[in-house]
Amino acid sequence: MSDRTVVWDHDDPGEQLGLREQKKRRMRRLLSDTATELFVERGFAAVQVAEIARVCGVSEKTVFNYFPSKEALLLDRGDATEAGLRRALADYTTPPAAAVATMLDRELGRLTDWIAAQPDERAAYDKTARFGALIAETPSLRAHQRKQQDALVALAAESLAARCGFEAADPEPRIAATALVGLTDIQAVALRRELAARTPVAHLRAAVAADVTRASTVVAALDAVLRAR
Repeated sequence: MSDRTVVWDHDDPGEQLGLREQKKRRMRRLLSDTATELFVERGFAAVQVAEIARVCGVSEKTVFNYFPSKEALLLDRGDATEAGLRRALADYTTPPAAAVATMLDRELGRLTDWIAAQPDERAAYDKTARFGALIAETPSLRAHQRKQQDALVALAAESLAARCGFEAADPEPRIAATALVGLTDIQAVALRRELAARTPVAHLRAAVAADVTRASTVVAALDAVLRAR
C-alpha cells in the first residue's frame, strides 16, 4: 500500500498480469491514491477531477477512462470486492459466513499492516478515521457505496440460492445474503470504534475481528435454515 492512501488492496496476490495490465493498474492506483489524499485533506466537494488529473500529469478524459465517476475514484474497489466475494463463496466446503469473515479479516490485515508500517501511528489512525467520516458525510459517496452493497447482495443471493436449491430472487437467499454482506458494516462500525479508542495496532485486528466473528454466528444460523429446506 502506498503511504498516500488509507484504502487497502483487494487485488488477488496470485494473479499474473502482463506488462500492459501492470501499467494500467499503476495508473489506476496513482489516480485513486491521489484523489483519496486530496479528498481526505480538503473534502470531497472541494476537489475537482481536473485538479486530480493535473496533479497526476494526465488529462481529465484519461481519469474518466479509468473511473466512471468522481465517487468511483474514492470507492474504487467495487469490482475487486465482488471478485473476492465470488471466490469466497465458490468454495462449497466452507460455510458462507466463515468464508466471508475470513475474506474481511484478510482485508483488515492489509489495513493494520499499513498502519503498523507508518512512522506515526496516531496520524495513520486519524487518516483512516477521516476516510470513513468523508464517506459518512457525503451523500453521493453514501449512495455510491449503497449501489456497491446492493451488487454484493445480488451476487451473494445467487451463490446461496445455487447452494441450497432456491431461485436467486426467492426471499430466503435474499435475506441471508443481506445478512452476509452486512458483515462488512459490522467490520466498519467496529473499526471506527477501535480507531476512536486508540486501540494499539497490535490488537486492532483482533478487536475488530471479534465483532465480525460474533455476527457471523447469526449469519451461519440463517445458512443452516436454508440448507434445511
